[in-house]
Amino acid sequence: MPPSLPSSFRGLPPVVWTIFAGTIVNRLGYLVTPFLVFFLASRGVTGTDTSYVLGALGAGNLIGPAVGGILADRIGRRPTMLIGLIGAAAAQGALFLAPGVWTMAAASLLISTAGSTVSPAAYALLADAVDSERRQRAYALFGWGVNIGTAVAGVLGGYLAARGYWLLFAVDAGSMLLYAGVVVTRLKEPARATTKEKDGIGYGVVLRDRLALLLLPLFGIQLFVYSLTEVALPLAVRDSGHSPAVYGAMAAVNAVLVVALQPFVTARLAKLPQLAVQSAGSALIAVGVALTGLADGIVGYTVSVVVWSLGEVVVAGIAAGVVANLAPAHARGRYQGAFSWTWGVARFAALTVGVAAYTTLGAGVLWWTALLAGSAASAATLALVPRVHRRTAAHELAA
Repeated sequence: MPPSLPSSFRGLPPVVWTIFAGTIVNRLGYLVTPFLVFFLASRGVTGTDTSYVLGALGAGNLIGPAVGGILADRIGRRPTMLIGLIGAAAAQGALFLAPGVWTMAAASLLISTAGSTVSPAAYALLADAVDSERRQRAYALFGWGVNIGTAVAGVLGGYLAARGYWLLFAVDAGSMLLYAGVVVTRLKEPARATTKEKDGIGYGVVLRDRLALLLLPLFGIQLFVYSLTEVALPLAVRDSGHSPAVYGAMAAVNAVLVVALQPFVTARLAKLPQLAVQSAGSALIAVGVALTGLADGIVGYTVSVVVWSLGEVVVAGIAAGVVANLAPAHARGRYQGAFSWTWGVARFAALTVGVAAYTTLGAGVLWWTALLAGSAASAATLALVPRVHRRTAAHELAA
């Protein structure tokens, strides 16, 4: 019999479930960013001016993780999460009230910078709470919460936007403040490991880690390929002559599959070598993304979405768990900051390089690049399995 839902994440401590619940609340309010272009148009911001605001939003996702990783190790997990959540909530109000393009861009930069400081601290707090064997499940639960909240937010956002954009900002800011309240009342700051003087407070500890420097770029390539699903897929749907509703349906297929299958797949794969599972799942994502190039109708797009969604379910939580297992205890925040920054770079590259390749070199070039790059990165990741296992075993012995 398939495992029941609770047994998929059995044995995880209360702090993990608290972060899971807070994440759902927070992501239920993930409303402004998906509808930002429409909001800007309602304020008369169009064309090149829109790109300034969106560019600032993307730039903040490169700044916030780096800052959040340092703060998580320097001042603590909870204070960093509170700074990010309260700062992002305030920035939502600033964006809504901003009188011009440049003030909107500044507010967008603050929203994404503050908001993206939260993840490294939350990831580090999860790593503090569980041992290496359970970290993948903890991060998978975290990701499941993100997907649940985002799926509901997609429906909620359309409903609220039709009744006034101010509702999007109010719910978004309110959800962040509610999560901040959860952090204050339900989470405790763990005892912090002693920092080695030679490591300092910056990212030198990560930059001197050769294994991390090999693994993070490989994860970055895999994340770039995955990010094409939210960038190049809508372009392909549009160029096939389909309406935006078709892309919305594809997004719904992805959300339903991930929310329904992830707990059960996580339970089935938990005992297997996690980096090997990560490689297999990432290869599946690459194949699914590449299949987009063969689709010209709704059935073809649905098949491609199903394939890469299954890959997404397979890899859930593994990369973050592997990074946490590489990190010495006193530098978990910075290792997670480096991982979150890698994610930000991958998404930014998909938004820029990916779109440029699609529009200038042709869709076929992008799909072939996704297949070859994703497959190569998966194979290279698999080759690092013995080194990652040795590092994890050394940290467990030290603990």
